[in-house]
Amino acid sequence: MRRTILAAALTAALSTTLLATTPLAWAASDTAPATKDTARDAAATPNAGDLLFEQPQMKNTTPGSTLTYDYLRRSGIVKGPYGPPLNDAIKLTVEPGKSAESRDIRVQMFSGGNRVPAGPFADMAGNPVLSLFLENHLKGLAGLLEANPRYIKNAIRKGLREKATVTPVQVDFKGRKVEGWRVEMKPFEGDAQTERMRGFETTTYTFVVAPEVPGEIVSLEARTLKPDGGELLEERLDYDQKDS
Repeated sequence: MRRTILAAALTAALSTTLLATTPLAWAASDTAPATKDTARDAAATPNAGDLLFEQPQMKNTTPGSTLTYDYLRRSGIVKGPYGPPLNDAIKLTVEPGKSAESRDIRVQMFSGGNRVPAGPFADMAGNPVLSLFLENHLKGLAGLLEANPRYIKNAIRKGLREKATVTPVQVDFKGRKVEGWRVEMKPFEGDAQTERMRGFETTTYTFVVAPEVPGEIVSLEARTLKPDGGELLEERLDYDQKDS
């Protein structure tokens, strides 16, 4: 029987992670404590893990509202496991939480036959759509590569700590420009298992957030290109402003 590319079987537990995952499950919580110097630097450029997973992103959402995120996945792998392009949406229905910054959140993750069970999430301060996107991406990538999902997840978490670049950006929101941050990383670059990743070692993750956007998440993307510039995978999520 063929061994997996990362020497471990795809665990059955992965299929249930979307039901209970929270942003903290992806947070790089083992980051070293900040020194005075690094704290001063962070005032100018935030840490990627803190920016994405440790902020009260839901505090600027209106109870009773729904946040909609447009989802796209397409792959250039001929007869590959991803199948035809998938266009769908993730919807978060927001209700009051126990504190001013937290919310209770019901999730509709995709529609019809694409529906994936997820949530609900109680008393959440962070936006769970980031973890939902990453868990769904992880499931597809681990299945494609016959890889241990924990290995891939840990590589992404380590990438946030050690390989991510954070740069300021301006985001178009409701007809004006608002300030935001762009996080970009290639977590598998230089990985010990590079030769077994079938080109996915070049995968680039790009996350854009902006404090003025409800839920703060503007866009999420995982993209893998072939050496000739062709596309192995594009998977992205974009905040739909019509609900704001």
